[in-house]
Amino acid sequence: MLQPLCSPATGEQMSSNMRIHSWPCSYYLDLEKQWVPGTLTLTPQSLKFTVDKTEEVLVGLALSSITDMKKETSLLLYSAITILEKGQTKHWFSSLQPNRNVVFNIIEHFWRELLLSQAVASPDTPHTVVGRELIGLMECSQRRMEDTAKVLQDQSDQLDSVLKGLEKMESDLDVADRLLTELETPTWWPFNSKFWKMPLEAMLNEGDSVATSKPFEKEGAVIMVPAVVSEKTEAQSKLGKFIVLDSALEIYDSGSSLLYRFEKEDVYDITIYSPYEITIRQRFIGKPDVAYQLISVKLPEVIPILEGQFSKKLDFLEDALVFRNKIEPSPEESDCSTPPAASGPEEDDDYLELQKEWPILSEEEARELSQILRKLKELSVDTGSELEHQDAALDDINEGVDQATLTVDKHNSRMKNLK
Repeated sequence: MLQPLCSPATGEQMSSNMRIHSWPCSYYLDLEKQWVPGTLTLTPQSLKFTVDKTEEVLVGLALSSITDMKKETSLLLYSAITILEKGQTKHWFSSLQPNRNVVFNIIEHFWRELLLSQAVASPDTPHTVVGRELIGLMECSQRRMEDTAKVLQDQSDQLDSVLKGLEKMESDLDVADRLLTELETPTWWPFNSKFWKMPLEAMLNEGDSVATSKPFEKEGAVIMVPAVVSEKTEAQSKLGKFIVLDSALEIYDSGSSLLYRFEKEDVYDITIYSPYEITIRQRFIGKPDVAYQLISVKLPEVIPILEGQFSKKLDFLEDALVFRNKIEPSPEESDCSTPPAASGPEEDDDYLELQKEWPILSEEEARELSQILRKLKELSVDTGSELEHQDAALDDINEGVDQATLTVDKHNSRMKNLK
């Protein structure tokens, strides 16, 4: 069983049976070779599937028993999530609502965070248990990063091919321009056509200006937690981060790009659905409100801070109200809260940092994890460079397509005038 988010002395232990979220879906029953409709439910410590007709719990597994999660397709057609359990038992879930990505992001978020919390809270756990689970988790991340890098490389090749096609098109349009100029030049004109041809495009380009955005001035953060973020509808959820500042609340995506900033005085209300789910809303006159929903395993640490800053704007619903007193730690108990994530160590110090932050790991496991971390850093740097290259390529393609469209329209007009 997983350990609680904090030691019992803090009073923050949540009920293991509390429902965090549930989704309609279908489960593949291997013995009967058929899909069974039902509901997939996530709790702080487990995942279970209940059949709609009989309300029978067909699958019940602890999050700590999950060794891998993947997005796959069944029968090469239907999108599904597969969950690998200890003992190599594989569970298939399909027809997920609102969609597969939303369900996968939320379950994976709680699985990863609680696995790491278990490792920190259980220093007496044998090396072969937690150490191998952490290594397996990191190896899974490495495989996904490598797969992403391959997809990005293929995408880069396609963009380069498009750029070459645009260059050829531009060359052909230049030839067409010279031919049209010759046709438009009067037979009696004694000078070369280039002297009377006005370079309108060059004049227009000189007048273009590029707007520069003012750099954002960062304030001191009170707390930052990973979260599953969604705006308007749950189907648009994505992985990201939630930061509480002294004078604002900020929401970022997984690429550290700012999605929205709520100034403290602009927050209209914060609805607390449960210790793990909140909605922040800003109201406007004459246009729709802006609201972001956040789901995170770390929200029990954030809610007391929000209550201190927005005491009159917090709305606790019934499920959250039951745990309100347990969520709020006393000053004497604040020392046992979950340790903050370590800042990124230098590459040469990975091993020493792992030994310091994870004393439950053996030397071999720490060295293996440090090697995986170095590989992940290299892949992250390469991926970032590739994304910058592709952004530049996309800008060039957009500019080339716009220019080619204008040139073709102009050539069409000139050809009509020749008739």
